Amino acid sequence: MGGIKKNDIKRSLKKLRQVKTWQLVLILIPLLFIEATIMRFDHIHMTDLKKEVMAADEEGDDEKISEALQKLKSFVFSHTVINIVERNGVQKVSFGTGPIYLEHQYQRKASEALAAAEAQAGTDENPNGNVFAAAMAVCKPLAIQYGWAWNSQGYLDCMTGEIAKYPTSESLQDTFVASLPSTALFRYDFSSPIWTPTLSGFMMIICLIVIVAVILRFLLWGVLRLALVFLKN
Repeated sequence: MGGIKKNDIKRSLKKLRQVKTWQLVLILIPLLFIEATIMRFDHIHMTDLKKEVMAADEEGDDEKISEALQKLKSFVFSHTVINIVERNGVQKVSFGTGPIYLEHQYQRKASEALAAAEAQAGTDENPNGNVFAAAMAVCKPLAIQYGWAWNSQGYLDCMTGEIAKYPTSESLQDTFVASLPSTALFRYDFSSPIWTPTLSGFMMIICLIVIVAVILRFLLWGVLRLALVFLKN
């Protein structure tokens, strides 16, 4: 063993026993509780900021929506936020906000685009105007009857179905669909870093140090015990 004596190993084991594993565990438990509490507060604050975004979306103020999104983005980018999100029907642990949909803003923009398409349909200069007007004449009463919004799937299916009855229907359908804004423009998903220089981040490092100390203590104790078995006097 390269000059290492059995008595030296015994002395090392004795020193190692001076710091009990249960003492380290007792230190670790409150540290983990404090860390979990801080991260919980961060998650609650993130949720409150998301509610501000949703409230601004319902209110219909684009400036307030932009400000609320910026506040949420700044907080999430500077804090470690753990969240449970649903993706493709499966709940997963994620760092960040999870998907945010500005449904009301999309409906407003889609309604504006469809209103512009309807106005254009009524002009004599538009060769497709009669087609769009005819399709709207059929679908608008149905939309009122069934409570369809202008961007709802029922209304869109009705419009594209009516347009398909006319010549060059493919290009007309493309024109109709192209007037709608992309839903991707109204979807946000801010990711959080795994570690940040915040109170939560520093508590995380302290917890990891204690956990590593417990693991190393077990490993060192095992190595020394094996050395005692194989080492001769």
